[in-house]
Amino acid sequence: MNPRGYRSNRTSLFDGIEEGGIRATSYSSHEIDEQENDRAIDGLQDRVSILKRLSGDIHEEVETHNRMLDRMGNDMDSSRGFLSGTVDKFKMVEASVVKALWAGVLKNMLEMDVLICILCRIYLENSLF
Repeated sequence: MNPRGYRSNRTSLFDGIEEGGIRATSYSSHEIDEQENDRAIDGLQDRVSILKRLSGDIHEEVETHNRMLDRMGNDMDSSRGFLSGTVDKFKMVEASVVKALWAGVLKNMLEMDVLICILCRIYLENSLF
């Protein structure tokens, strides 16, 4: 073995050793930074995937609510048509009832007039004699 090569390997192994402790070399610091960056990237990827799933869930919920609101709108329109038809029927019934009431009132008035005329004639015939 080459003592000189052994020494250079040994020197590179113990590079950064100072009194009182070990000082990290720039390479190991760079390696630590890369590991931290990788962990941060993994964390960001997790957050992005969570946000992507969440936004997809929100989109599905919005689509579901839109379909439900469309069905409710259609139901309201059909109910409005049904109710307007019912109201029209009530108006026709009311008009016929009002006509019938007026006809009854007029009939009663005519009967009263006839009765009054008959009573007046009877009274007048009895009072002349």
